[in-house]
Amino acid sequence: MLTGIEEVDWASLGHAYGPADDVPELLRGLASADPAEREAALDGMYGAVHHQGDVYDSTLACIPFLLELVADPGVQDRGCIVELLTSIGGIELDDEEEMTEHPCEDGEFIPAANYAMAAAAIAAGSDVFLGLVADPDPEVRLAVPCALASLHPEPSLVLTLLRERLTVERDTEVRLALVAAVGQIALRHASLRAETVDWLGWLARAAQDPGLRLAALAQQARCAPGEISDDVVPWVTALLEEIRTTSVSGAGGETLRGAAPTFIGQVRELLEEHAAGRPAPWTEELLRTLHAALDDRVDDRIALILAQLRSPDRWQRSDAIWLCGGLIRVWRGRYEEVVRLVGDQLHDPEPRLREAAASFLERLFELGAPAADALAARLARSSPGPAAGSDVGLGDGPGSGPGGDLDTGPVGGFDGGFDGGLRAGPGTGLGTSPVGGPGELGGLGGPGGLDGPGGPGAVGRSGRDGALIALARAGDVRAVPLLARALEEDEVRRELLYATDGLGPAAAGLAPLLRRRLARVGLDERLYDRAAPLLHALAAVRGAQALPEVLRILRGAPANRRDRVREAALRTLAAFGPAAREAVPDLRALLADGSAAVSTAAAGALWAVEEDPAEVLPVLERWLRPDLPGADRCAAARVLGGIGPSAVAAAPALRPALGSRDLWVRVRAAAALWRVTGETEEALPVLLAAWEEDRHARVDIAECLAEMGPAASEAQLVLLTELTRRRRHNAREGASGTYDIHLDEKLLTLCRAALARMERGAY
Repeated sequence: MLTGIEEVDWASLGHAYGPADDVPELLRGLASADPAEREAALDGMYGAVHHQGDVYDSTLACIPFLLELVADPGVQDRGCIVELLTSIGGIELDDEEEMTEHPCEDGEFIPAANYAMAAAAIAAGSDVFLGLVADPDPEVRLAVPCALASLHPEPSLVLTLLRERLTVERDTEVRLALVAAVGQIALRHASLRAETVDWLGWLARAAQDPGLRLAALAQQARCAPGEISDDVVPWVTALLEEIRTTSVSGAGGETLRGAAPTFIGQVRELLEEHAAGRPAPWTEELLRTLHAALDDRVDDRIALILAQLRSPDRWQRSDAIWLCGGLIRVWRGRYEEVVRLVGDQLHDPEPRLREAAASFLERLFELGAPAADALAARLARSSPGPAAGSDVGLGDGPGSGPGGDLDTGPVGGFDGGFDGGLRAGPGTGLGTSPVGGPGELGGLGGPGGLDGPGGPGAVGRSGRDGALIALARAGDVRAVPLLARALEEDEVRRELLYATDGLGPAAAGLAPLLRRRLARVGLDERLYDRAAPLLHALAAVRGAQALPEVLRILRGAPANRRDRVREAALRTLAAFGPAAREAVPDLRALLADGSAAVSTAAAGALWAVEEDPAEVLPVLERWLRPDLPGADRCAAARVLGGIGPSAVAAAPALRPALGSRDLWVRVRAAAALWRVTGETEEALPVLLAAWEEDRHARVDIAECLAEMGPAASEAQLVLLTELTRRRRHNAREGASGTYDIHLDEKLLTLCRAALARMERGAY
């Protein structure tokens, strides 16, 4: 076995972490009789030799030995090796990419030819996979169909083999993998698509097994989305009900293992935990495939999710929540009933279902209102007593604010005046199933579930916080006393503090508690992380009684992230307005600060306290100079816009920025010019051009258009067009931010408000 491995000069080859002289040991580890050694070796292959999908010269050198291991029936866990080969050889490059180099993590470049050579080398040896479709090991049979569909150079031969194998295969998941591979061949080879789609349509109606019928239907939809039947929702719903009533629970009989020391092992454990107790865990992947094919048929997708949420099967309800997470993040629609039914899951005995519901609701903001009663009822069951202790920590969870996951976002009056699941993957040893479409279908992740020491009937700390965040973000004032209770505990999640924004005057009573916590924050290297969320919340509730504590932060900020600390404190002082008069000497001193963020924030705060433009306009005009970075000019323009007509003398300094190469400088300057002059002739064309150029600028632009009202009637068409779009303006491929849904809903609200003002002005 592994003949010739010593003849390769591995030390002259490389992988993600340097010379590849450790690769022979990894290859031998894959053939070890010890399962722990095999898993560690596989982890090393993915971690170094095929790091994040890269193909190095050492990866190419491994291919003959990996093919040899796959062909040896004495090697265990060969399904994992098949998956590894599929990943190495399955990357497809377009014509342009084939001639370029691909960056890797250490800054070096991997020749694109490596990927093509890997695909060719594995294709040349892919006949080995033909003999494995009937292998005694079901994990091998599970991995081989995808390998054949991706790598074998004779797709017609493979298609025939897969369809023939389906007639004798008895393992359910292998049968589903065979159907998925047939669909993959149809997608990759247009000449075979029509006959394959017809065969899948026949199988979707003729197969005895409802799971197989659902798999065939999903692949048919994936290959020919334009031919999806109008009755797809009742058809799929009936299949799910048939699966539910005929499947046997998979609970029990599981092998206890120690904690996995490798990343691959941890992924495996997560997948096993996810599937535990589920009679048909594979339905989730089939539904992901179907949802990807349905794409912008949002009404059908919502109807399918509603049917699942009403199912007696809690696992179908859980799948529906995660599927809806991807749907609502990308597509606009009528989600009220979906949200209400998800809220109902907060009372289910199954902790994983409650966790899914809480995580989903946490990112909905105003769209979470239909679940508010369920959230409040769930929170009412938590322990009423505050935790002991006085540690000022804010917890170790990631902070998030309106500007992004680690940003506090804007606070105060300088933004303008108008307010209106888990799936198996390479190396897990649990099989892969291709599902077309972008990474839309991932769930809206969040912190842990609703169980604590009190068991299923109690609300655990992390789950309670998630439910409370969802309730507060929905703008429900029932969150206020619960937030007050949370502020008396040892630790407070940052997200809870940022969630005070939407609670309005009802949250004013939180100010003394916020003040107390801020007073205990140490002036050390962690000051920003601990103080910024509290400062944000104090600004939101206008807690001016905390002025001494805010000044302590402003004056005592250490060198580490000092500018960000000061900026956060200054925004809070601006929100306090005239009540922050004691801070005037500090504000005047910071006008001359070398940081534009600090200097402009000080100018904004000084204006909010004294409303005297004489001191602040020269400072802000200085930061508008064309030779300065765009961020500096944007900061100055935002504050000038917040000052409004009293800053009209700065209009000449704003006008040159309308021609900046930086789109955001143009947008900020145009918005500020409108707000200080009340004239649209120069600002409106700039804003409309930027609307088309960068969709992420649309919320800011729509806010300005809503202020302009009838004066912006030229923008009616773009506003109406935005309201007719079904896809969210900020939807991204395979990624999402905490505030994405909220920002898109804000955009829609602003568009409607702008059009309403234009309509009223026409009469």
